[in-house]
Amino acid sequence: MVKLEVEVGGLRLRNPVMLASGIIGVTGRLMVRAAEAGAGAVVTKSVGPERRMGYGNPTIVEVSPGSYLNCMGLPNPGIDEFVEEIKIAKTGGVPVIVSVFGRSPEEFAMVAEKAENAGAEAVELNVSCPHTEVGILERSQRIVGQVVKAVKKKVGVPVFVKLSSNVTNIVEVGKVVEDAGADAVTAINTVRAMAIDVETCRPILSNKFGGLSGVAIKPIAVRCVYELYEALKIPVIGVGGIFSWEDAVEHILAGASAIQVATALTKGFNVFKELVDGIKSYLEKKGFKDVGEVVGAAHK
Repeated sequence: MVKLEVEVGGLRLRNPVMLASGIIGVTGRLMVRAAEAGAGAVVTKSVGPERRMGYGNPTIVEVSPGSYLNCMGLPNPGIDEFVEEIKIAKTGGVPVIVSVFGRSPEEFAMVAEKAENAGAEAVELNVSCPHTEVGILERSQRIVGQVVKAVKKKVGVPVFVKLSSNVTNIVEVGKVVEDAGADAVTAINTVRAMAIDVETCRPILSNKFGGLSGVAIKPIAVRCVYELYEALKIPVIGVGGIFSWEDAVEHILAGASAIQVATALTKGFNVFKELVDGIKSYLEKKGFKDVGEVVGAAHK
């Protein structure tokens, strides 16, 4: 029997495949559906201190097969209204990780504390959204460190920090959040990008700039996971361009203790079972007994 259970920053998962923060995590029932489909954990849509409408349309465009550019603008009902969705999500029977954001360390801490009180088993700090002011936080290592410390003082659950490649050196940011007390890092957020309509001669997205996700960013994500694994002592969660079990295993070999999927859900919820079954079959074929045996194997 192959062991698929993993522990990431103190959080135990039945398998290493998680729902990433994104459009599926907007309601508790959709997160329950992801859990029922086989996800080892679910991450909510990013939630802030108050209601936020986000940007006007158009907010998403497919730039190539399996790759999307979006500028949603972090729309959410605010943490107080989202509490009920967290409670519903918990009925799915897998850990619920609440993605939180704010405009200051104090706001991050306040939202994280309310998320924990609602039942979150962990929080993921979104300091890296590429098309809102939140992304600016990541460019200041001092502020990112302050955010992590403020949250750690308020919550007792594991604290993950979502990083992006939209910085000069992702490893430097990773070391800052590790030193500040983060329990794990998630890499990567979407990549800052844009698209222009050649007929209208105008940017396609309403915000001009957006975040690129999907197939196109997998090599960037794998590189970031690889670099972070070499430099940090805390676990790395890999996300970016994972559509197949091969993509998932590539992230794990680079150093990911667990992986997250979002864009692949354009294929349907069955993607969770496909990934879990594929990872298990790979481990059996290679003669491994535990998924942990291949985490970071590309470094050996």
